[in-house]
Amino acid sequence: MTTKSADLTELDALMKDRHSCRAFRPDPVDRDVIEQILRCAQKVPSWCNAQPWKVTITSGAETDRLRNALTEAAMAGGHAPDLSFPDGYSDEYQARRRECGWALYEAVGVTKGDRAGSARQMMENFNLFGAPHCAILSSPAELGPYGAMDSGGFVAAFTLAAQAAGVASVAQAAVASFAPMLHEMLEIPQDRLILCAISFGYADPDHPANRFRTTRAPLPEFTDWRG
Repeated sequence: MTTKSADLTELDALMKDRHSCRAFRPDPVDRDVIEQILRCAQKVPSWCNAQPWKVTITSGAETDRLRNALTEAAMAGGHAPDLSFPDGYSDEYQARRRECGWALYEAVGVTKGDRAGSARQMMENFNLFGAPHCAILSSPAELGPYGAMDSGGFVAAFTLAAQAAGVASVAQAAVASFAPMLHEMLEIPQDRLILCAISFGYADPDHPANRFRTTRAPLPEFTDWRG
């Protein structure tokens, strides 16, 4: 029991240390480290062990080509995600979303009403926050929401494995809003749904965007005990 308790404590510490990095150093991550992260992440459970996720990973000039294309697409507008974005956020979900957004803006010096500043920070999504690598996740369209759900487990495992390897990451839905361009540019088959991106690399610890942390809801807010 002592060993298991120690394992849980170590996992909890790892999860506390992980955060969505929004400013990276340009230094690339060694290929063997990326492969170790991928091998660790793929151990998550999936429906019928289908393992629906596929990742298209960019490095070097390919990451720069991707960030340039995304920035150009974002400036032109016309979002077209493969997986529909939420219809809206209400109640505690809206409150948590706002808390996170304003914490980020406060960290980087964007005040309420500064539309130019908030737009500038929003565009950092398409600059991949300066990350040297980006992983685009896709799942077979025929698996629908179950493939997407399984792939969500892979996203969580990837970010935790990266943290354990000393690599920072941020999962991004915004990147997936330009799915048609990603399908064409990265030659991702049309019968796969582009779900999200994970930008990753080594964090810039001095950047103000990395100086805040989000909160987590207390147990009673998301737990309903029966029996």
